[in-house]
Amino acid sequence: MTDKLEVTRHIAAAPEKVYAAISDVTRMGEWSEECHTCEWQGGADGPSVGAVFDGHNRNGDHEWTTQGTVIEADPGRSFVFECSMYGVHYATWGYRLEAVDDGTRITEWTEDLRTDEARAFGARVSGVEDRVARNEHTMGGTLDRLAAALEN
Repeated sequence: MTDKLEVTRHIAAAPEKVYAAISDVTRMGEWSEECHTCEWQGGADGPSVGAVFDGHNRNGDHEWTTQGTVIEADPGRSFVFECSMYGVHYATWGYRLEAVDDGTRITEWTEDLRTDEARAFGARVSGVEDRVARNEHTMGGTLDRLAAALEN
């Protein structure tokens, strides 16, 4: 079963500025409710195809780490990465940016690739039973915090 979800928001900032913020995964804790820190691995120090980062996540008392591998890094246009845990690619996550007259239309999207067994495991690890509803909530919050930071 595959679940696709996307949330779109307007940000009154140029696409290049939005891309610079969202593709700097070391800043993800500033925007995300769930992913509190990220760091580049293997000598990577920024977004490029093939770069790998670890994302440290929490929900209440639940904490877990995932690995992201950048599969698309197009400044001002898109930033996409595959998420894996224990070597299993379980989701693809990304941001599409579109220049509009007064800033950027940003769409945060995800595609959940987990099997039913992996979904049950994920619920135990994260404490989140309804991942689609949780993602929709956290994605909206991420984009709101990103907009607040870039528009000030």
